[in-house]
Amino acid sequence: MSDILKRAGNDALAVNAHVEPTIGDISLTTHGSDWYWAVTSVMALSTVIFMGWSFTIPRSNRIFHYITASITLVASIAYFTMASNLGYAVIDVEFVRSNPVVSGLTREVFYVRYVDWFVTTPLLLTDLLLTAGLPWPTILYTILVDEVMIVTGLVGALVSSRYKWGYWTFGTAALFFVAYNLLIVGLQNSKRLSTRAQSTYLYCGALTIFLWFLYPIAWGLCEGGNVISPDSEAVFYGILDLLAKPVFGFMLLFGHQKIDPAELGLQIRDYDNATTNEKAGFLGHRNGATDATTTAPGVQTGTAPTTVDNAHTSAV
Repeated sequence: MSDILKRAGNDALAVNAHVEPTIGDISLTTHGSDWYWAVTSVMALSTVIFMGWSFTIPRSNRIFHYITASITLVASIAYFTMASNLGYAVIDVEFVRSNPVVSGLTREVFYVRYVDWFVTTPLLLTDLLLTAGLPWPTILYTILVDEVMIVTGLVGALVSSRYKWGYWTFGTAALFFVAYNLLIVGLQNSKRLSTRAQSTYLYCGALTIFLWFLYPIAWGLCEGGNVISPDSEAVFYGILDLLAKPVFGFMLLFGHQKIDPAELGLQIRDYDNATTNEKAGFLGHRNGATDATTTAPGVQTGTAPTTVDNAHTSAV
């Protein structure tokens, strides 16, 4: 019986010890791994719910369900990796602490966390900024600045010297720019939309900005300052990610239940739902514009008005 219970426990750290042979003095324990497994389960379950939810609405209206499900899907893979104690690098700590839980000269840093954010934060911003009806150039530039924020955070986390705080500063400055576009530009643009769209954007945007400003604090306590242990780091980041992804996703999709994507400037056509005439027009368009030109007698580029007028005169 004892052997069965032992096998049923979390042995990810022991199993993968040979995969990542270099282990930091300050590293994840089984308690932290257990928490990561719990977050993995929530992310994966949320993905299934979001995708299942999408099948209850017309395919042309599923864009926000697809984006939101992609966010939690990528996050579940990242948390699976961290729960398995994989996807980390060992760095020399800048601040050597006397606290036993963070005492040591080297610390694990999960770079896979930043891979997750590099993919999911642009998707999350796309969810939000499309809800505000912002134009694509604004959305793309905001995403670019967001990527700068994530990359500088990763580089800073992997730097051992005090220069890591320079990267933290660059990332925080980028965060302020993203916050400006969300709080000022996005909110102003959302006011021209329906009350439902505006309130959905306001609630989801406020939650996102509040949480995102906590991430630099978590970074300073974990990868930056070596103040809290990797297990506490797992809880801190895990709670933030749960609120910023599954909770955010449910809030957003509930808000979008009564919002027509066309209202947001998203003209999405589903061929299966098109009328017979629309399908015929679609197939005719595929035959090329030249056919349409040749079948219209007497109409030539640049002279159509004259030709039509002459024909009209002759008919009279």
